[in-house]
Amino acid sequence: MAGADDSYERAALPLLQEAGVRFEKLSFVECTKRWPQVNFEGVSWSVFEPDSGFLAARRGCEAVLNAFLKEGGQYRQAQVTPSSITNNRMQGVSASAGEILKAEQYIFAPGPWLGKVFSFLAPSITPTRQEVFFFGTPAGDLRFTEAQLPTWIDGGETPFFGVPGNHWRGFKIADDNRGPVIDPSTMERQISQEKLEAARAYMRMRFPALAGAPLIESRVCQYENSTDHKFILDRHPEADNVWIVGGGSGHGFKQGPVMGEMVANAVLGLKAPPTEMGLGRLLKMGSH
Repeated sequence: MAGADDSYERAALPLLQEAGVRFEKLSFVECTKRWPQVNFEGVSWSVFEPDSGFLAARRGCEAVLNAFLKEGGQYRQAQVTPSSITNNRMQGVSASAGEILKAEQYIFAPGPWLGKVFSFLAPSITPTRQEVFFFGTPAGDLRFTEAQLPTWIDGGETPFFGVPGNHWRGFKIADDNRGPVIDPSTMERQISQEKLEAARAYMRMRFPALAGAPLIESRVCQYENSTDHKFILDRHPEADNVWIVGGGSGHGFKQGPVMGEMVANAVLGLKAPPTEMGLGRLLKMGSH
C-alpha cells in the first residue's frame, strides 16, 4: 500500500499497468473503510497491490547461501582488496590472511564500502545512516499484523514505511529520508533519540492506537546511495575482467534476483547490462 500524490500517479501507475501488476486505486473514503486503524489524514488516495509483500532479508540471504553451497560453491569470509591491474586485467585479490586469490573474472558488490574499495568511486557513492524501529503492539490486537494491514509506505512529506508483524518482531517503521553520511566500518549502531522521537510522532499521527507503543527492537543500517540513486553494473574502467555492482540507494535488496541475473548474463557474455547502469554517467558527474 502506498499513499501518493499526483506526481506518483503520473509516473508510477502507467508503469504498473505496463508491467501487468495487479493494483487498486483507492479513495480516502475507501482507505478509511478498509483500514480503520490508520489515520489517512492528508492522503487523498492510495495504491494497493494485493499480490505484493515484503522480503525477509536475513532469511533470503541464508536461502541463497544454502543453495550456493548445495550446488558445490565455496563460501569464505575474509577482507579482500583489489590487487594490481596490468594490461587491462586485475591480477587477483588480496585476502586478509595474505593470500592472493586468482580467477578469470572478479565481481565486486561491497555495498556502502564501494567507495572505499575503489577510490575513484568515492565521490559517487554516499553511505548514509538509517534507523529502523520495531514497536510492540497491544496484546491480542491483530489490527497491526500482516493479517489485517499490508506493508505500506507514505508517499507524502514524511516518507515513512513499515512492515506489520514482520515475523513476530513487532511493528516495523523507518524513515526513508537519507540520514547523515557515515563510515560503515566505524559507525556506532545505537539509535538516536531524535530519530526515535520522530518515529513516535509519526505513529501518533498515522497510527493513533500505537501512540504509547513500547520500543522492543531497533537497527541502525546504511544506504549506499549513488549520485543519481540508480544502480551500477559495469566493468571497471581499467580492467576488463572486473565487474562492479552497487548503487542500491535503499532499494537494492528487493531487486537482487533480477540484478543477479543481469550480472550473470554480463559476466558470461550472454547479454550486455543496461547502458543506464554504466559507470560513465557517475564519473562524468564527479568530474564537474
